[in-house]
Amino acid sequence: MKMLMVGAGAIGGYFGARLLEKGEDVTFLVREGRKEKIERQGLSVNSRHGDLHLQPALLTKTMHAEPFEVIILTTKAYQLEQAIEDIRPFVGEETMILPLLNGIAHIDQLVAAFGEEAVIGGLCFIESTVDEDGEIVQTSPIHQLVYGERSGEQTKRIEKLKSHFDGTIADFVLSGNINQDMWHKYMFITAMSGITSLMESPLGPIRELPSGQTAIKTLLEELEAAMTAMEAPIKKGIASIQLDKMNSMDASMKSSMQRDMEKGQGIEADHLQGYLIEKAHEANVSVPVLETVYTKLKLYEANRNVAK
Repeated sequence: MKMLMVGAGAIGGYFGARLLEKGEDVTFLVREGRKEKIERQGLSVNSRHGDLHLQPALLTKTMHAEPFEVIILTTKAYQLEQAIEDIRPFVGEETMILPLLNGIAHIDQLVAAFGEEAVIGGLCFIESTVDEDGEIVQTSPIHQLVYGERSGEQTKRIEKLKSHFDGTIADFVLSGNINQDMWHKYMFITAMSGITSLMESPLGPIRELPSGQTAIKTLLEELEAAMTAMEAPIKKGIASIQLDKMNSMDASMKSSMQRDMEKGQGIEADHLQGYLIEKAHEANVSVPVLETVYTKLKLYEANRNVAK
């Protein structure tokens, strides 16, 4: 099965490398600068699950290639419009597009661009980053990619994809309810990124304070209320379940959004928090903690733009 991994960064580089390690046919779609660097020094992964050093097949948007059977999107939300245009030449009638973006709004964008049938569901749980040398550093015990048909069906194409994902030294999980999985991940990452970025702190010190614990709980409850009003496919009481999860995580955990802010990089405020605020307002659901988070993030973006 010919796979195209869009991006060779912290997410795409890691899961793509694990698939290559197994022997799968994976090509990376990268920018010219990243292509030159990987050609020069290889694709390196430093991981608690085993290190890798590979010389993968590389492609840029100006190069020609036949359509791929599956295209895995690992870009940030603010890169999605460009990514859609970049992959168009490599999408055929039978291509499956598997997005691993946080949030949910990207699904509509991809369906509008490529059709309902082409887009399957996906998400991932992993803590990884690209260091100053361009190497992927993966530190979490969890390195999970979840995927499935958005209809919930066990189709022939998804079973074929499963046969190529199985046996990889990473946790590839076929879900029968990927829509709910994506919404639950959306709630979790919106809360986790929001609270750590707002407080400029790892999770542990926040939740140790009674006021911090209240802030996390209230934010999750606001998210559940907004999603319920949208008739999203979430479990009743999911806010309480996710609060327990956040209280059980390592105290040193930071969100990727927080790390991006520390580096002065772009963030997904509109795609994550902003989208839910818009939907909450449409449904007359009050979300004051979420709005406070969003205000912090938009001020960061404004200051970042001024500094450029």
